[in-house]
Amino acid sequence: MDELREDVFLQDDLLEELREEDLELETEEAEQGSGEGLSDVTRRTFIQGSVATGAAVSLAGGNLLQPEVLHAATEPVARTINLNVNGEAHELEVEPMDTLAMVLRFKLNLTGTKLGCDRAECGACTVLIDDVPHYGCSILVHQVRDREVTTVEGLEQDGVLHPVQQAVLDEMGFQCAFCAPGFIMSMAGLVKANPNATRADCQKWLAGHICRCGDYNKILNTAERALENARTA
Repeated sequence: MDELREDVFLQDDLLEELREEDLELETEEAEQGSGEGLSDVTRRTFIQGSVATGAAVSLAGGNLLQPEVLHAATEPVARTINLNVNGEAHELEVEPMDTLAMVLRFKLNLTGTKLGCDRAECGACTVLIDDVPHYGCSILVHQVRDREVTTVEGLEQDGVLHPVQQAVLDEMGFQCAFCAPGFIMSMAGLVKANPNATRADCQKWLAGHICRCGDYNKILNTAERALENARTA
């Protein structure tokens, strides 16, 4: 509103200037006859039109910036989708911009999926979509409707740990373990896609993850143990 008031004050100053010049302009017009040869647009009419236009834009802008107007223009429309997570079907009301990671954590309370960078750099939010690892923070939940999503909570089956989970216990593969769920889900994808992967293969497969503790050597040991567990299961 302060900017709007300032605009009005500037407009008042211009109008006052016009009033002071009004007599001089009328005198000049009279000297040149009854308007013959003169342009229909004088400096006065041009400035007056500009001031009027500026006032209208300022007032309109002030109205358009009101919170209720902005809210009405940007409010998303909720939609109902079917989401299959860890073998269970869920019917959810979600917004068009909701990411899979946000829905898993805050609508389904599956907090094993971590939010780290939230911009597809750290890998902490990795989940499996139809057995393929994906960053949960950079895929919209609408994109995975009716597909099978697996989170770290869904790896254990009937009380039996997944080969990757068992490998984590065997190798003590993580320090703070904030990044662990993302690494684990990518390893689970690797075990299924290439159970005969080498250590170099593991390194390439897990390249999209960051461990802030720097335990990469133990993480690779864990990946190799997970592959061994899977082959001997």
